[in-house]
Amino acid sequence: MIPAGGEKSSIIRMFHVHLNYGPKKALIDITLDIAKNQFVFISGPSGAGKTTLLKLFYYGEPVSEGQVLIDGINLNRIPRKRIPYLRRKFGIIFQDYKLIPSKTVYENVALVLEAAGKKPRLIQKKVKSVLRLVDMEDRLKSFPPSLSGGEQQRIAVARAIVGDPKIILADEPTGSLDDDSADTVLELLRGVHIRGATVIIATHDKTLIRKTGGHVLYLKQGRLETSTFIEKKYDNTIF
Repeated sequence: MIPAGGEKSSIIRMFHVHLNYGPKKALIDITLDIAKNQFVFISGPSGAGKTTLLKLFYYGEPVSEGQVLIDGINLNRIPRKRIPYLRRKFGIIFQDYKLIPSKTVYENVALVLEAAGKKPRLIQKKVKSVLRLVDMEDRLKSFPPSLSGGEQQRIAVARAIVGDPKIILADEPTGSLDDDSADTVLELLRGVHIRGATVIIATHDKTLIRKTGGHVLYLKQGRLETSTFIEKKYDNTIF
């Protein structure tokens, strides 16, 4: 299996990882290497294990067998009290946004920094800065139910990046969006990548991958079948 990271410094490494739910095998013998500041797609059909794999990165659940290293930290050995600090390395974007409907846009984004114990003045500055970046500064007092799907996903992106995480995980971030909104979200993720973050997107959308380009890890029935690089708009050889 060709590692996604090549010779660059790795930020995520997995060695012979298995994950079982009782007798069901969700992930089978996954070995991979993702480099710092890489743009990666995890692709495959529904039920292939894409979301499950993302969960293992941020210790959403422990592996059944094998090892996971995140930025040099072996998750098999991490004390439970250190897990919240590990998760600060991540910004996570969900397909269904997971915004708190009773809190304003500002409050939804600020929660990340409040949980990290940041000072109010810094929180205000950072939140307004990221809302400006995603072109939602004028909606900071709005509540999520009043926003379109594309606007809510832009808020989800703002929430994911406000803490300056090293790794962005996006689970089908454009799955419920129209084409224009999807393009906006992808442009934002590309911008975060250019500024230094590792970006990992789980998607079954082959068109999205061809249009965007990047390293692709292809899962099928819980196994990592291929790892390759897709040129933007041109190369569709693995599909």
